[in-house]
Amino acid sequence: MSSSTLPASPVTAARIAPAWRAKLWAFASPQACHALAGRLLPGLRLAALALMAAGLFIGLALAPSDHQQGEAYRIMFVHVPTAWVAMVLYLAMAFWGALGLVLNTRLSFMMMQALAPTGALAAFLCLWTGALWGRPTWGAWWAWDARLTSMLLLLFLYVGFMALQSAIDDPRRADRAGALVALFGALNVPVIYFSVQWWNTLHQGASITLRSAPTLATPMLAALLLCALGLWLHAAAAVLARLRCILLQRERHSAWVARLPELSA
Repeated sequence: MSSSTLPASPVTAARIAPAWRAKLWAFASPQACHALAGRLLPGLRLAALALMAAGLFIGLALAPSDHQQGEAYRIMFVHVPTAWVAMVLYLAMAFWGALGLVLNTRLSFMMMQALAPTGALAAFLCLWTGALWGRPTWGAWWAWDARLTSMLLLLFLYVGFMALQSAIDDPRRADRAGALVALFGALNVPVIYFSVQWWNTLHQGASITLRSAPTLATPMLAALLLCALGLWLHAAAAVLARLRCILLQRERHSAWVARLPELSA
């Protein structure tokens, strides 16, 4: 047996694991995180634009009409991805808030703060496109449906989080207060997701689940997934761009900020 085919020894594996952890932990440094986010942004923006353009083209031009809702269902290609983004970004806020409270890492709180505006915009777009979809489908712009009401509450939680952060002058107190709000508000996300199962609501159930095959036609499914992936990449780019601004604002007195080419020019 050649030396190249020999399995790694336990000693070697034990050395590799801490090395990888050290590399990942290095990105907890504001300077390293700022540089990494800057490198990722162009690719994320380009990929998001390409995927969303492809998804909207398939959804608006190639996907067939729905036999019950006609052309109105095409709002789904924006409405559903924004709902997914709004819910998951709030859970991400709660995760980073909890991490900041446990480990007392400044970058965790900054990430939590960077997520909020993008999540709030996604929640607003979800409600707005839902109203546009509900008018021809239900005959009303709004109904106090369980899912609609819980999604509206999610928007209020986002706005409340940002208002609380702005109202407290001390960044450390603002971070901890915001983390507690994010953790408390995360209880609303399962309510949004399971509301159509727990209560008798106007809102239709999920068309895509892990337990059964999708009920959508192939072009509809392809358009929805492309739009969703494109919106996820756009959200990631928006969060990273905002994170870079927060890093510069909070670390403005650090030596590494003064050495940045774009600031020293």
